[in-house]
Amino acid sequence: MPVRWQTGKHHPAAVYAKQVVYGKLRPMCCKYEILACERFLSDLERQGTEDFPWVFDATRADRILDWFGRCIQIRGPYAGQPVEPQPWQVFDQSNIYGWVHKDTGARRFTRTYNKRARGNVKSTEVSCKCNYHMCADVIYPPYRPELAQFETAPEVECAAVDRGQARRVYGDAKAIARASPGIAKPGGRVRLVVKETKVTHKTRGGFMRALSKDTDNKDSGAPSYFEVDEYHAHKTSEIYDLGLNSFGKRRQALLDVITTAGDDAEHKPCKVEEDYCKRILEDPSVRKTEERYFVMIREIDDEDNPHDKSCWAKANPVIRYPGEYGETLLAQIEAEYTTAYGSGDAEKIRKFLTRRMCRWQAGSVNRYLNEQQLAAVKAAMIPREEFAALTDGLPCHCGYDLGKRIDLSGVGAAFDLPDGRIGIKMHGFMPENGAERHEHTDRVPYKAWAADGYCTLTPGDVTDNSYVDNWICEGEREHSWKVLEVDYDGHNATDLAIKMCEARNNNDFCVEIAQTCAGLNAATKGFRDMLMNGRLVIEYSPLALWCCANAIEVVNNFGDIKLSKKHKDDSERIDPLAGTLNALARLLVKRTAKPDLNEKIMRDDWHIL
Repeated sequence: MPVRWQTGKHHPAAVYAKQVVYGKLRPMCCKYEILACERFLSDLERQGTEDFPWVFDATRADRILDWFGRCIQIRGPYAGQPVEPQPWQVFDQSNIYGWVHKDTGARRFTRTYNKRARGNVKSTEVSCKCNYHMCADVIYPPYRPELAQFETAPEVECAAVDRGQARRVYGDAKAIARASPGIAKPGGRVRLVVKETKVTHKTRGGFMRALSKDTDNKDSGAPSYFEVDEYHAHKTSEIYDLGLNSFGKRRQALLDVITTAGDDAEHKPCKVEEDYCKRILEDPSVRKTEERYFVMIREIDDEDNPHDKSCWAKANPVIRYPGEYGETLLAQIEAEYTTAYGSGDAEKIRKFLTRRMCRWQAGSVNRYLNEQQLAAVKAAMIPREEFAALTDGLPCHCGYDLGKRIDLSGVGAAFDLPDGRIGIKMHGFMPENGAERHEHTDRVPYKAWAADGYCTLTPGDVTDNSYVDNWICEGEREHSWKVLEVDYDGHNATDLAIKMCEARNNNDFCVEIAQTCAGLNAATKGFRDMLMNGRLVIEYSPLALWCCANAIEVVNNFGDIKLSKKHKDDSERIDPLAGTLNALARLLVKRTAKPDLNEKIMRDDWHIL
């Protein structure tokens, strides 16, 4: 017999939402949690309409909540007891699993982004959900549970940045399964067969496994549930994209992201995704195009003072409710707060803000240019035409840095301007056939940059390095540059240097720059110092700005520095900037060099007093 339809307005999820929007919980919630609750209440009013074909099925919401109660906790003060979702978890999971299509009963949400501070039972929550998707996930028309169809051969991916983190969630899911009657605990009904490297359903097959960038075979066939754990730690979106691109084979597959905040905000795909998620909650026009994306962000607000303990509950929903675990967590947060701010250690403070207050931190400890300095780079940039007017006909040093033949290479020119400033121009090169692939991995628009003249796409699968020489010759031909010499990183670049010297019949035209902290210290520090003193003028280039933001510094025992890439995967590239610093290194040497005595004697105005 069909279950009676309900509006959902009296469901515990709706009660929670009203307390957040209108009631006692509002002071404990950040802006984005309030917006998420307002979204839910608004959706209840328009459910099942022509423009909004989704309804809130309380039986589907209650099904996931009942499942949590079947899972036995494996650690902490409540180990051995059933998991009991707190009201904020009831709201989150009721949203994700309760909204379904008004006709088919397929889940509304196909993607989620859920952020909260460390210690707020993220691993336990997703481990229970992994087991749910292996055992109990169903589809049926709204309020017709008697027509339930289970997912056949479910595929559950516990995805994380590395093998250790992926196994943490996977291991917890296995341990919960083994401890829980009706899942995999011996002596009762056993649904799952739990092995070391794979979990399968006893009758419906499928599998659950740990997945990371270290996994040999990362291909995900037809996942029914793809959980991305601690997305803030991911250097690239490779794992996230793997899950998203695997969809389309199941009626209600779910990509579930759970994370806290991190550092190096400018370069993390998680922060990019979060910024978009905030737009979903803030902008009705964006929200209308993302009706199937559930967003919950819990953090302290911009105007909140982390010294004010009353705002800590915004990022830590566990401490809103009395209980042994919440008291233990609060005590730990207080201890970390005292240590961080009592010591004055910048790194400890950064970790406290990211992990406990769930606030992203810009930059990294060894970032070459901080936010203020990157702003100075933007301020120093002028349009291409203005830069040409400043530098046409002037002497300059050019420099290049050749990357792998399938990646970005860079070139730059440094001009000693008559007013004492130094003019900087940068350019990049990339194989045309690899541009689309690198747009995906590097998350920047190489093809659009090439169309606007900021980089060159060379024909074929590998970079044609002769285009570097062509760029320099073009400057000589079209802008009357007087190129004094070309300075280069010798790695993969000697052949080009020889050809350039031969073409100009000058063996000293190209100078190799030692790629050491000592060899590049003057240029690396000099670029930054002149930038902040207003003595650099840079031709506008979004590619150049991106490279400046990517660079980190390496320091030797004597305090000398040079640039380096942040990640081994080379997705955050600096080649045009590195090439420019090669040129700047020699320009500064010549600027400070003492005059040659022989040249002075040969001058017409030389005489002995």
